[in-house]
Amino acid sequence: MTLIDLKQRHPEKAHRPDSAPPPPRPDWIRVKAPNSPEYAETYNLMRGLKLHTVCEEAACPNIGECWKQKHATFMIMGGICTRACAFCNVATGKPDALDGDEPENVAQAVAQMGLHHVVVTSVDRDDLADGGAAHFAATIAAIRAAAPGCSVEILTPDFMKKTGAVEIVARAKPDVFNHNLETAPRLYPSIRPGARYFTSLSLLKRVKEIDPSIFTKSGLMVGLGETREEIGQVMDDLRAADVDFITIGQYLQPTPKHAAIDRYVTPEEFDSYATLARAKGFLMVSSSPLTRSSHHAGDDFAKLKAARAAKTV
Repeated sequence: MTLIDLKQRHPEKAHRPDSAPPPPRPDWIRVKAPNSPEYAETYNLMRGLKLHTVCEEAACPNIGECWKQKHATFMIMGGICTRACAFCNVATGKPDALDGDEPENVAQAVAQMGLHHVVVTSVDRDDLADGGAAHFAATIAAIRAAAPGCSVEILTPDFMKKTGAVEIVARAKPDVFNHNLETAPRLYPSIRPGARYFTSLSLLKRVKEIDPSIFTKSGLMVGLGETREEIGQVMDDLRAADVDFITIGQYLQPTPKHAAIDRYVTPEEFDSYATLARAKGFLMVSSSPLTRSSHHAGDDFAKLKAARAAKTV
């Protein structure tokens, strides 16, 4: 990506001093370039319906695998975010007005792809009075109407200072309500400067208060300079908020202007994090270098339901 491209996509990041070159990627983090016919078909469907996906906007390393299987994570409310997180590849700036046809277009894509489980996320929309909560609710309703057998997982912003927003979304009854903490609270000023750790925790706790039947989920990136003790404390905080599912994956630096990688965490360390999370009582854990919030989400949802059923026997 050129500096001109970077300024267009991330004007607030372009002035940051260049970080040191990242260490070479180890073998366990390498993926194949996407080139399957199914990938092309999914790409054309998204463009035809004028839809965004986090797979593309966030430069997800699993896009080739997921799109080959015709799985995609829809990103609603446009492709421009009002936040400037140091880890994120989504463009920052002044968003366009909401597209009133978008909920129906997402639902149409879900039906055409024959999805049994769909993940819907969004950019942050701090410019909207409800942070986009009603748009999430409308999208959930449209999917329910177009694909009644499809379970719905949402990955939302924190809706900071948006009174009543989480209630609007939770009462639309998604099957899974995900909001990522991303990192340890010590690193928030540099990694998530527009967010607040305890605001995110409170959102997840509030979802369970509104509707205990909704599965809650949160994700962390590692390799940003966090310690094992900090990750353990975040796990404890999530369990105190009654969160069911935790995902842990390796942070990958999108461009030299983003937060630098501190280190690549080994697969063995990811396994140890999974063991720790299970010991702390999470119903479901996904922890590996290439784990992402929506990776294998359909299979994980089935495991979540089975784990809850086993726990209540």
